Amino acid sequence: MSSDLVDRPLEKVRRICCNCAGASALIWPLAFGSALSYNRHVDLEERLQALFTQALLACKTAGIIGSDPIPQVTIETPKVAEHGDFATNVAMLLARQAKKAPRAVAQAIVDHFPAKPAWLRELKIAGPGFINITIDPAAHLEVLADISEQGARYGSANIGENRRCQIEFVSANPTGPLHVGHGRGAIFGDVLGNLLSAAGFQVTKEYYVNDSGVQIQTLGRSVYLRLEELRGRKVDFPAECYQGAYIADLARAILSGPDGMRLQGMNEADQIVWCGEYAGGVILEEIRADLAACGVTHDRYFFESELHKASAIEQAFATLRDKGLLYEQEGALWFRSTQFGDDKDRVVRKSEGSFTYFAADIAYHHHKFTQGYDRVIDIWGADHAGHVPRMKAAVAAIGYPPERLDCVLLQMVSLIRGGKVVAMSTRRAEYETLRDLVDEVGHDVCRYFFLMRSHNAQLDFDMELATAKTLENPVYYIQYAYARICSVFAKAAEQGEEGGGRHGVDLTKLALPEEAGLARFLGEYPRVIATAAIELEPHRVVFYLLELARKFQAYYTMAKQDPRYRVLGHDVATTAAKLYLLKSCRIVLENALRLLGLTAPERMAKLTTEEEESD
Repeated sequence: MSSDLVDRPLEKVRRICCNCAGASALIWPLAFGSALSYNRHVDLEERLQALFTQALLACKTAGIIGSDPIPQVTIETPKVAEHGDFATNVAMLLARQAKKAPRAVAQAIVDHFPAKPAWLRELKIAGPGFINITIDPAAHLEVLADISEQGARYGSANIGENRRCQIEFVSANPTGPLHVGHGRGAIFGDVLGNLLSAAGFQVTKEYYVNDSGVQIQTLGRSVYLRLEELRGRKVDFPAECYQGAYIADLARAILSGPDGMRLQGMNEADQIVWCGEYAGGVILEEIRADLAACGVTHDRYFFESELHKASAIEQAFATLRDKGLLYEQEGALWFRSTQFGDDKDRVVRKSEGSFTYFAADIAYHHHKFTQGYDRVIDIWGADHAGHVPRMKAAVAAIGYPPERLDCVLLQMVSLIRGGKVVAMSTRRAEYETLRDLVDEVGHDVCRYFFLMRSHNAQLDFDMELATAKTLENPVYYIQYAYARICSVFAKAAEQGEEGGGRHGVDLTKLALPEEAGLARFLGEYPRVIATAAIELEPHRVVFYLLELARKFQAYYTMAKQDPRYRVLGHDVATTAAKLYLLKSCRIVLENALRLLGLTAPERMAKLTTEEEESD
């Protein structure tokens, strides 16, 4: 996996900040670059942009390019390392206006370039008109000071400027255990919250509990009927009721407890209501425990019943009615969502008087924004795609900019055992529970594997790979890299070597190309965090972390063939510099692992018989 998979040009990220669904002033500050300017790697790009802008101004003065506004220079990272450290296509953008071949424009820009600073080694024209840029490797090593000074804060930024952001995720109905599909939303939401916090947002993680409506009634009826069976009544159990064995377990718990006799004094309708409330409460506590087992916590659980108690749905209706956005037809109440881009109007109250789920969603989102959140993020399954435009329509209708609502849709999860997809059915209770998955593969593997793909792609959770305790398992591979660094420092301490402190370190001792390459990649970490936060894509951090582990492992294992790559056993200055580099690797690995909610073990058993210590 190459770094370009997690890399975005700084100016493209800036444009995302400035144009995020038209909400730049509200959500993303314009000073994204300054939020990261403490990072010297990003600073190199900003300095290059300034130098190229000066060159373009000189070309304009010389009449080489016209009087049109000078384009903003985009600095990119080439996909092929041989093409340099950075590149720009600005000459190709200007060719039509200048009425010259792109390579000729590129040559003019190079000819009018300001005096090159010491850190800029070469400008080279390539292909149809790219300008490739090579940086002095020593310049990349400057970032090590940033990492050493900032430690656990390295990678954080203030993009959010402490704006309040609410993320609602999981929100599974308390009618049964969480299954594997819920796990993806749980881990995604949890890590996205961590990511946005690292980017400077004040984040609240919320779980919406649907403790009202048809499904809770169905749950109550399911438990009641199982109770009746235990009491000796022959029951024809309906297919629409919940079929899992947990329903019978709940019924047995009720019958053997103090409420068993009291229930018999109630009529059937009251027993069903009581059973629904009881079972929903028990299942919700189990859901909380299952989420905690995979490291997921919510700051708040919001109950739908609170909306009904506060007459929040009626209040939302009043707001919409005052704006002329509700009308009655055939006894039902309709919302004019087509006025806000939806494909058709939506029913919010049925003809028999009950509210639709959409009605409760309108009231709930109204409540969210009245709490003062600057941004609201809903994490839903891909089957909710049709709900997005109507929800944005509702947000706009109640008086809030719809771009303040983000709806992230997660694609399906397939569990793979023995190379075959495990068939699942929620209604028939034929599925793998999240808790069983965590117990089988472990907390760390569970979290990492759910983040291995973009949320836009279907995820295959390969149990054979997940349970493998070898370096083929990416979780073990990454953690092994961290443990290896810790073992080097432990051995250094035994030998009385310096532990990677900054003072007195001679960075000229880091003369190997892989050392500058490692430093450069470490310098990309803050931008990865910023881009992942802006685009709501935690998987970028996963890709980066795996690539960092690969780069470190490659550097470390080269010592088997070349003693120059050994960390210990050199003169004092060289050893101190190499430990300083490894300290930075350890900091970034640990920061990324912590953000993903994974452990950073200092000791691990060797994972394959071929592994040998290099120091």
